Amino acid sequence: IYPVRLNSRRAFFISGFTSVNYCYILFIEREGWSFRMKIIIQHNSMVPIYEQLVNQIKSLILEESLRENEPLPSVRVLAKEIKASALTVKKAYDLLEQEGFVTTIHGKGSFVLAVNKHAKRENLLYSTQEELEQVIKKARQAGISKAELAELIAMILEEELG
Repeated sequence: IYPVRLNSRRAFFISGFTSVNYCYILFIEREGWSFRMKIIIQHNSMVPIYEQLVNQIKSLILEESLRENEPLPSVRVLAKEIKASALTVKKAYDLLEQEGFVTTIHGKGSFVLAVNKHAKRENLLYSTQEELEQVIKKARQAGISKAELAELIAMILEEELG
């Protein structure tokens, strides 16, 4: 991966690939406090932008990078920063509100709600499952058998868990 600065945004060129992934880092400051929110939007992805936003903001909340009562950037500010429609950002915020991750107060903005421990565990299980599916896919492409993969996983678990 070769980081390159483009117009105050960072693009990562991955050798061997022709696509470019843009990494948007937002700095929001209000009355003496500030926080940093890293959002990676792939405009050429098959995953809709609103879904990418929902997944990443959820992850930031579950990882506690965004804490309870912290405000999210306004719909317009975020839309401008990621070069997307305000309706796209609004749809993402609405989904986050439906799922209980944020609350929106008309005229004030959207704010992070307390993290539900069950949701946090469920999200960790889901992301682990996604990563394992990718590993299995790579193993199949490499011609690794089910038994070899199971043996490899057992060996790693033994090393990690003792």
